[in-house]
Amino acid sequence: MKKYSVSDSKLVSLYKKGNEAAFEQLVNRHRSRVFTTIYLIVKDEYVAEDILQETFIKVIKTIKSGRYNEEGKFLPWVMRIAHNLSIDYFRKNKRYPTVVMEDGTSVFNTLDFSEDSAESLQIKKDTHALLRQLIKELPEAQRQVLTMRHYMDMSFKEIADATGVSINTALGRMRYALINLRKKMQNHNIAYDPNIYPK
Repeated sequence: MKKYSVSDSKLVSLYKKGNEAAFEQLVNRHRSRVFTTIYLIVKDEYVAEDILQETFIKVIKTIKSGRYNEEGKFLPWVMRIAHNLSIDYFRKNKRYPTVVMEDGTSVFNTLDFSEDSAESLQIKKDTHALLRQLIKELPEAQRQVLTMRHYMDMSFKEIADATGVSINTALGRMRYALINLRKKMQNHNIAYDPNIYPK
């Protein structure tokens, strides 16, 4: 295994004290290996990228909540999270098989099996308008990350570079944007549509 001048344990400790760069270094250090592990299970580059981001969001939440027990086993712990999330996806996908297009989207997102009625088209139009309004009500930083990720299809690394923040901060802003958006949607009785943005 590759030896680093600063150990994972030390970086985790620094991150706990608020050093965002330390976490970014951990992500950069292990990203490739974690991604490969996920990819070998799900066999889909786009899904693997999503699960990778989900993995590091879970890592952030666990460390920030104080539930992470540092025993010098950061990477095995992250790999276990990635593995479990991949298996969860695999099991779920096996129950509900989907056909994935070349660009990584589900074929069901692109095919209409029947024409929508005028009423359902109006409901869809109204819902999308309300959703756009709810996104506008998000705090600026959260709205920016959500827009870049969802509408501009940028990776979190690209978002971090474009907005001048760490990947960790971009991930955190995205997480809070989705939490806030879901709360707003619940308040307006809008059913959450995983096609708008996966959980």
